[in-house]
Amino acid sequence: MNLLKILKKSVIDSQIYVSLMGTLFAVFFMKEQNTFRLPTIVFIFITYFSGYLYTKYQYTRHFFKILVLNAVAGIVCALLIIYNHNEVRLLKWFIIVVLGLLYNSFFLDVYIRKIPFLKVFYVGLIWALVNCWLTLPEFSIPIFLISFFYITALVLPFDIRDMNSDRVKTFPMLVGVQNTKYIAYILVFISCIIGIFTLKPLYAVSFFLSCIVTFFLIYFSENKRDDAYFSFGVETCSALPFLFLLIMEYF
Repeated sequence: MNLLKILKKSVIDSQIYVSLMGTLFAVFFMKEQNTFRLPTIVFIFITYFSGYLYTKYQYTRHFFKILVLNAVAGIVCALLIIYNHNEVRLLKWFIIVVLGLLYNSFFLDVYIRKIPFLKVFYVGLIWALVNCWLTLPEFSIPIFLISFFYITALVLPFDIRDMNSDRVKTFPMLVGVQNTKYIAYILVFISCIIGIFTLKPLYAVSFFLSCIVTFFLIYFSENKRDDAYFSFGVETCSALPFLFLLIMEYF
C-alpha cells in the first residue's frame, strides 16, 4: 500500500504520467507522418508537464514554484523550437499554450473549465491540435478528428469519477453514468473508423486494438472505483496506439 501511495505521489500527482501519455500519443502520429524528431518530443513533454502542473497547483502554496518552473519550461521549449524548427512552429506552440491558459487560470473571471459540458471537448481540442498541427508541417484533418474524438471520449470517464465532487455540470450529472458511457462509445467508434480508413495499415491496426481496450475501460468506469483505475488505467489509453505499434514492429 505504501508503495502505491509513493507511486501515486511521484508519478500521478506530479503530472509526469499524464504528460508522458500525451507525448506518446503525439509520437504515434509523428511516426505515422514521418515527422519523428527528438527535440519535438522533448518540448511536447515539457509543455504538457508544465501545463498540467500549473492547472493542478496554481491555487496552492506551491504556486510561486510552479510559476518559476513554467517560466523556465517556456524558455526551454522556445529555445528547442527556435534551434530545431522555425518561427511558424514557435507561433503554433505559443497559440496552444495560450489555449491551455484559457482552460483554467486564476487570473480569469470565467475560464473554460467553469463552462458546463465544454471541458471535455476543449481538452480534446488542445490534444488534437498538438497532434495534427504543432508537430506537422500542415494541418491534418484526419489526425485532428481521430485525436479530438478519442481524447474527448477518454475525458468522460474522469467526469464519472468526479461527478460527486465537480462544481460544474458535467455529462454524468445531466444524463447519468450509463448514457455518458454511450456518448464515449460513440466518440471512440467514430475515431476508430476514421483511423482505419486514413492511417497507414500498421498504424490503423494499432489504433483499432487501442480502441477495443478503451471500450472495455469505459465500460467498467464507475464512480465508486479507486482513483488508480482512472489515473493509471484510463489515462494509459492515450499511449496504447504507440505501445501496440511497438509490439507489432519489434515482436
